[in-house]
Amino acid sequence: MANVAVIGAQWGDEGKGKIVDWLSQRADIVVRFQGGHNAGHTLVIGNVEYRLSLLPSGVVRQDKLSVIGNGVVIDPWAFLKEVEAIATKGVAVSPDNLKIADNATLILPSHGQIDRAREEARGIRKLGTTGRGIGPAYEDKAGRRAIRVCDLADPESLGGKIDDLLLHHNALLRGLGAPEAERASLLESLLALAPRLLPYAEPVWRRLDEAKRAGKRILFEGAQGVMLDVDHGTYPFVTSSQTVAGQAASGSGVGPGAVGYVLGITKAYTTRVGSGPFPTELHDDDGNRLGERGKEFGTVTGRKRRCGWFDAVMVRQAIKVGGITGIALTKLDVLDGFAELKVCTGYLYRGERLDHLPPNAAVQAEITPIYETFEGWSESTRGARSWADLPATSIKYIRRIEELIEAPVALLSTSPEREDTILVRDPFDD
Repeated sequence: MANVAVIGAQWGDEGKGKIVDWLSQRADIVVRFQGGHNAGHTLVIGNVEYRLSLLPSGVVRQDKLSVIGNGVVIDPWAFLKEVEAIATKGVAVSPDNLKIADNATLILPSHGQIDRAREEARGIRKLGTTGRGIGPAYEDKAGRRAIRVCDLADPESLGGKIDDLLLHHNALLRGLGAPEAERASLLESLLALAPRLLPYAEPVWRRLDEAKRAGKRILFEGAQGVMLDVDHGTYPFVTSSQTVAGQAASGSGVGPGAVGYVLGITKAYTTRVGSGPFPTELHDDDGNRLGERGKEFGTVTGRKRRCGWFDAVMVRQAIKVGGITGIALTKLDVLDGFAELKVCTGYLYRGERLDHLPPNAAVQAEITPIYETFEGWSESTRGARSWADLPATSIKYIRRIEELIEAPVALLSTSPEREDTILVRDPFDD
């Protein structure tokens, strides 16, 4: 039985939350391995909607163990607030069913201050971050000055570590004309929350090793998408972590051989939040219709998502660099009723045809899509749970996408509801 890693194959917001929740019924442990509380996952179970940012999607299943791995940057105040919020919907999160890597990096208030001040200073050249401090926290992790979960257990040395951190942070804040962070209040607030956070902390790499040896199934949950990867995405309009499948191993503390099947979540069209290139973006009625029907607003920020036709070139590239075995195609029902659909099969750049998305941002901004046109379908696919429920033209659309991206469809989602899913092949049995 394979373990499974779930990653986004576009620019995030592909519907990973529902798919992870659906797959978690087959798993024993669900692990978040990168990102922070800038990620947003919406689950719809019955008549209840759950909006998650930092918690793994598996927390809504009380018989599963959820893990936040060392590759995640954690805002402890946001974490505790999210635990309290989900409790109001009947989901109890405690150290019995959730573990946090003791070597995970913390996001502090000054990280958010720096993030927002830098975006403001960039003006029209802003990157479109959520302003929640994720990028600055990863910078401190790489710069070896981060405060980690385990540091809360050593109050005697915590003050010195804060001094080292604020030496860097306050220099940046001064240069940006923003108020400096206060050492005393930061130390006091960290010491106050430590008793609430530390019970969740442990060396999760050891627990995952024991689970692997016992033959338990592990589901690795990514945030964002491959095209937001700091190396392989549309740099610099990317996130600050690795979003590809390889990060599932290093961000959880397991070897790469433990990952197994990699499922890439892919919308039947394309969306993007914030700044950056978007070759197939639509600024017409079709784009507005996709946004309205797909309810394309960010779970975390509430920002309206940019919408466009399916980009097979970009997804194929994400599959290659992301290590994706098969895809889960989501939001097929949003395309119901379109008389005509288009799929990008190549790009034009100054008269030259390209079969991949080049790394240079200036080139990315200048390319135009080459489209293949498809007949749409008038029948509804919403709620379909078998191939027999799908219109023939929608199946033709799916099969052509498989050919273009060079990967099979393993799952098909036809609504936000948990059970409105067509299983083509079970990733855990592959």
